[in-house]
Amino acid sequence: MRNTTHGDQPIAQKQKELVFNKNGPVIVIEDDMDDQETLGEIFKKLNYQNKVLFFRDGLAALDHINISDNLPFLILSDINMPKLNGFELREKLKTDAKLSNKCIPYLFFSTAANQKSVIDVYSLSVQGFFVKPNSMQELEKTISIIMEYWRKCAAPNDFPD
Repeated sequence: MRNTTHGDQPIAQKQKELVFNKNGPVIVIEDDMDDQETLGEIFKKLNYQNKVLFFRDGLAALDHINISDNLPFLILSDINMPKLNGFELREKLKTDAKLSNKCIPYLFFSTAANQKSVIDVYSLSVQGFFVKPNSMQELEKTISIIMEYWRKCAAPNDFPD
């Protein structure tokens, strides 16, 4: 193995720190209880093995992520929420030394879609912005596409040392 470095660490050591937990929970941050219920029904119907955890605000989700030993598979976040909105939460996760090198896909899932919002979220290095569809069928299709994409996506820990 070449002794190539990334920063101050050998690349192999740096890659070991990058973890993408495809079996981890899906964290849904949504303050609308009806939307939580609808998403819960869809995840149950799609029958993914990932546990789905719902939080009403970004602060509660951040607290959970910080104390949990189980790294999330992905985060679906609304934008407008009490206490800590989606932009603020993404910024905190991105700048947190413990979490910044973890491969946690962060996706915005919101009805608040306009050009400025989309530009703002991508400036935070998010992995996607999805507009919540109005129909249950389209919402189910969107969730299925999101889940399948990230389940098939290659991750640093997919490769043996």
